[in-house]
Amino acid sequence: MLLYVLKRIVLAIANIVIAVTLLFLMIRAVPGDAAAILLGPRPTPEMKALLHQQMGLDKPLVMQITTFFGGLLHGDLGFDVFSQRPVADIVFEQLPYTIELVLVSIFWAVAVAVPLGCYSAMRRNSLIDQVAGIVTVATIAIPSFVMAVYALLIFAVTLHWLPAIGAGNGFWDGLIHLVLPGFAIGIGWVGYISRLVKASMLEILGENHIRMARSFGISEWRIVARYALPLAILPTVTILGVGIAWLLSSAVFIEVVFARPGIGALIVSAVNTRNYPIVMGIVLVSTFLIVAATTLSDLVNAFLDPRTREKL
Repeated sequence: MLLYVLKRIVLAIANIVIAVTLLFLMIRAVPGDAAAILLGPRPTPEMKALLHQQMGLDKPLVMQITTFFGGLLHGDLGFDVFSQRPVADIVFEQLPYTIELVLVSIFWAVAVAVPLGCYSAMRRNSLIDQVAGIVTVATIAIPSFVMAVYALLIFAVTLHWLPAIGAGNGFWDGLIHLVLPGFAIGIGWVGYISRLVKASMLEILGENHIRMARSFGISEWRIVARYALPLAILPTVTILGVGIAWLLSSAVFIEVVFARPGIGALIVSAVNTRNYPIVMGIVLVSTFLIVAATTLSDLVNAFLDPRTREKL
């Protein structure tokens, strides 16, 4: 297990380096002069040259990449060209809002989807199973930003049950402000995870060790919880690790719709103004979160199923 962990850490570091390098080159390939956009419609050549120097755009591309990775080794993500504040401070001020939104979304989705998938597998073709199948397909098909708009119109504008915008003040107020955004992101995952758990559970329930457990008179729910679910949950753990990227991309739209703070709203503003240091800082943090989530999901799978340790 220790050797597997070390291999996964080395692979994660390599993935981060490759991803950040490619994204660095893609950002530099965006058409338009960043200095001209930042300085307005009438910048002087001297002003543009000074801003190019401050942003490091006057150096060769190889030197820009080398300087950027050299700063990363010292925890330096650069400075915002507008406020001259460290990029790390700006990004980590907004990051907790996005993380709490993602965690709330996936927590309630898993809490609903896993029992629903288990019940559908145990009571196959029942009325609840058929209704759940129709609803889950519908929720998977609807994009999160469409769900966000309708949830906003129904529960905030029409019924006035929940707040429409902002992140709230304090713990309970902040939790209430998370209900609609978390619902919009997580509802699609309820359908996806429940169908995945059901398919895995149906396969596991037909195996020999489950038949043996039934022959000893063990209750069906105990068989599912003790013997079937730990194996049936493995594909879900993998999907959740990979799905962090999808959750972060969904958070961009949701934070804009609900006017919430977070790295989603921050990166939209940074891209529009060609604020390269902020964009690279957000991309770097997002890449780290995605790689860390996939690595953690692989480690959990390896802990639950030792056979997966031999696949790396």
